[in-house]
Amino acid sequence: MTAPAAALLSVRGLVKRFPGVTALQGVDFEVRAGEVHCLLGQNGAGKSTLIKVLSGAHRPDEGEIYWRGELVSFGNPTAAMRSGVAAIYQELDLVAGLSVADNVFLGHELSTMGFSQRAEARRRTRALLDLLGHPEISPDRDVGQLSVAHQQVVSMARALSLDGQLLIMDEPSAVLDPDEVRVLFGVIRELTARGVAVVYISHRLAEIREIGDRVTVLKDGRTVATGLSAREVKTSELIALMTGRVLDNVFPDRKPVAPDAPEVLVVRGLGDGDRFRDVDFTVRSGEVVGLAGLVGSGRSEILETVYGARKAADGTVEVNGRALRRGSVGAAVRAGMGLCPEERKSQGLLLDQAVYRNITVSSLSSFARFGFLDDRAERARSGRLTEALDVRPAGVDRVVRGLSGGNQQKVVLARWLLRECRVLLLDEPTRGVDVGARSEIYELIRELADSGVAVVVVSSDIEEVLGLADRVLVLREGRVVHDGPADEIDESRVLDLVMEGHAA
Repeated sequence: MTAPAAALLSVRGLVKRFPGVTALQGVDFEVRAGEVHCLLGQNGAGKSTLIKVLSGAHRPDEGEIYWRGELVSFGNPTAAMRSGVAAIYQELDLVAGLSVADNVFLGHELSTMGFSQRAEARRRTRALLDLLGHPEISPDRDVGQLSVAHQQVVSMARALSLDGQLLIMDEPSAVLDPDEVRVLFGVIRELTARGVAVVYISHRLAEIREIGDRVTVLKDGRTVATGLSAREVKTSELIALMTGRVLDNVFPDRKPVAPDAPEVLVVRGLGDGDRFRDVDFTVRSGEVVGLAGLVGSGRSEILETVYGARKAADGTVEVNGRALRRGSVGAAVRAGMGLCPEERKSQGLLLDQAVYRNITVSSLSSFARFGFLDDRAERARSGRLTEALDVRPAGVDRVVRGLSGGNQQKVVLARWLLRECRVLLLDEPTRGVDVGARSEIYELIRELADSGVAVVVVSSDIEEVLGLADRVLVLREGRVVHDGPADEIDESRVLDLVMEGHAA
């Protein structure tokens, strides 16, 4: 039996305070060269703060960080990168307006005697994109014009370009389809075979078992377990460590949709002339309809077009029997429709505004009195909703940027609860949300459906679609290839349909 490998990175008693909150209250863990060390915890447990400390974005208030056996203090991300620590953040740090190649080498530009080596940068970028399985992404393309999934790939290429010894990956698979995840895992295995260490953060426990070696669990800013075997530790034990409770059944029980329930949302022949065409589906009062498909299959574009954020080229959308004007979000909202977008930070939230203003922003007219907003009424209504949804930390005057992903998602849901929507469109509702908060969001979605709301859910997690939905539409290359009850199709059949496109 060989002795354990020496720690490449060791963290002892790490503490980080922000005004009004202590994000890290004593974190201990170590990472060995050549291993995939998985970091688990609920939203708000301190994972994002920890990786920002390790990558130089934040400085700790207490504690020690040892890198290759030496006590270090990374003053900024550049210092961490020069030491061999690279990070892929959940919130992508790319610069729209610059090319893919410029983003990949941003901060460590290739140059000779003061002159930029742009051709070499493009060549290396192309090689990295090939390695990640995406040769179709041009190094010269404006990164702001790429899809979220392709932006994630560029962010990975940027981290790999640093050729570091420690790669920190925060939810790297959140927007990737199964094939892309397999490619990602192949790259990770190649890196670890060369001695590179990877800190991998994910809420998908199946991924942890497949790619991970050891696991550290954080709760409330503290290490509650470390050095656990990723393949041997029980799922129930991990969930109990993260949440402090046992979750026997993640998905709530379904109630049968009444046979005479009215059709609230009717979509006929919808197409945008590019990403999808001839899409037909209906959603009845109290029904949850799930849209499953690979990234790029048109799922999100369909929701955005139904909502009016994209203008349809063909087809109609009706709510309660009334056709909506194409490309009009206002018409959709007035008809009782709400959308929780895939990118809640950039598309769904006013990050530097208070929680209450994010909740009331779509209902301001109901709080207006003689041309002035009734702030007290806004706070009161928002307070009742955040209390009912258990938004933490409490307080509607908090800036929403400071909330965890799961609590930010609850704020977006509260906005549409305030408007008493008849139709709710949810695009990746649990992306970046921990297992405990995910269970709470599932319960909320089911409660909304049981109250008569028509719900449409898009998710990259097939298990989530099948567990939440009453009926499932499977999409491939912009077309519906299956429409049927969720309990009559399984995950393997969905994967077969999205890969092959044979209608059932």
